Amino acid sequence: QVQLVESGGGLVQPGGSLTLACTASGTIISINAMGWYRQAPGELRELVATITRAGTTNYADSVKGRFSISRDNTKNTVHLQMNNLAPEDTAVYYCNALVIPLAASGEYFYWGQGTQVTVSS
Repeated sequence: QVQLVESGGGLVQPGGSLTLACTASGTIISINAMGWYRQAPGELRELVATITRAGTTNYADSVKGRFSISRDNTKNTVHLQMNNLAPEDTAVYYCNALVIPLAASGEYFYWGQGTQVTVSS
């Protein structure tokens, strides 16, 4: 069984910063891509940023220059540093990982439970 647990959400004023963290646990052989997605009320879930095991990153245009994704492969952890936050960044942020679990062959996507980020004055 593989689990992703997020932390670091909260309330922040416009222009502020937050760092989200996500750790994968369970019987894991390897984790390939990891990423962050977000979903605002009434909206579809959208990609925020992804990072490969080798460290190649990809960002949504709306967060380029403000957000930074990083990972620690030794700890199965991915971080999202969010700077200069704006009200439109308000959403539930979900961690995602493409995992090769010990108990099954192949790769599988797993999701965290989500963490709320609210940007408001």
